[in-house]
Amino acid sequence: MKFPERFSNLPAYAFPRLRALLDVHPAGGDVVHMTIGEPKHAFPAWVTDVITENAAGFNRYPPNEGAPELRAAFCDWAAHRYGVTLDPDVNVMPLNGTREGLYNAPMALCPETKNGQRPVVMMPNPFYQVYMLASISSGADPVFVSATEETGHLPDYAAQPAELLERTVAVYICSPANPQGAVADRAYWTDLIALAERYDFRIFADECYSEIYRDEPPVGALQVAHEIGANPERVVAFHSLSKRSNLPGLRSGFVTSGPETMAEIRQLRTYAGAPLPLPLQMAAAAVWADEAHVIENRALYVEKFEIADRIFGNVAGYDSPKAGFFLWLPVEDGEAAALKLWKETGVRVLPGAYLAQDAGAQNPGQKYIRVAMVAPKAEMTRGLEAIRDCLFAHEN
Repeated sequence: MKFPERFSNLPAYAFPRLRALLDVHPAGGDVVHMTIGEPKHAFPAWVTDVITENAAGFNRYPPNEGAPELRAAFCDWAAHRYGVTLDPDVNVMPLNGTREGLYNAPMALCPETKNGQRPVVMMPNPFYQVYMLASISSGADPVFVSATEETGHLPDYAAQPAELLERTVAVYICSPANPQGAVADRAYWTDLIALAERYDFRIFADECYSEIYRDEPPVGALQVAHEIGANPERVVAFHSLSKRSNLPGLRSGFVTSGPETMAEIRQLRTYAGAPLPLPLQMAAAAVWADEAHVIENRALYVEKFEIADRIFGNVAGYDSPKAGFFLWLPVEDGEAAALKLWKETGVRVLPGAYLAQDAGAQNPGQKYIRVAMVAPKAEMTRGLEAIRDCLFAHEN
């Protein structure tokens, strides 16, 4: 039995490729894992109490559209964070983690043709791999738009050919960006929304890193759309507790957009969704309502940013991230650097090329490694110093 033809030429997923690359024994010492963006800070201790208090809910099928308490929590959070008013019965829907929504959005919303041609979904390059598969699954052509130092590490969709934009049904944008930590500002969102209006496409705004930042909170797509009076159907925003609250295993995310868009998304989820169990929904509602733990969590990451700046401040091309929890470090060759680092120090990082597709003769991630700053501070510091001493010793 084989995959359908449209999936036959998919590149290997990043982490199986990494395991194959690093299938050698390191020289010795403790292994430091800095590959996967899985938060390691403590989540709020009271979460388990809320689950226990609502354990009787395991005896019921959870509502597909989400418990009223959870939907109200989404709306209250959006009002506090972005100053927007959302209707819990119309504008929001829970997700079993944002990956579910990011994958299903094109299937729910993208037409089979546009202007008589096969549709296009554009995405940044490097990118979260689910964007590509979601596009292919919906029958659209994925188009990779390089997000490089020259473009501020964000994709310049307006620079794409008009004939491509005429076929575009949606674009993905991740802000704060994984892996570069770049943030779309108000002007970027305004211009992108105007482009979407001009060429009639939707914006899939992946904002799961929105609460990990250094100084000012990143402006949101939903916020800007509201401020400029844009069509509410243009922006489809995705948020999550995974990074904000160190709860990737709780699988609480949500999607929000205009009423017509949400009706389409909700209809698909009626058939294909996997709703969160009710006790977990009640826990998620309590977590979305609490900001104290988010402030504490953010302070821990700010401290890590400062450690990284101290360690790599003299490295040529080092770009201190504005948000998120990754370093995007420039090297001659990402695969060679990751292999050398693993063999000599026991530190595991991800070659940047594994997060990107070739664009012409180049891969925009080839000369980078991605480093996840999620380990406890002492372990992370040891890993960053090993990276510096192994790969950048000549610059210090």
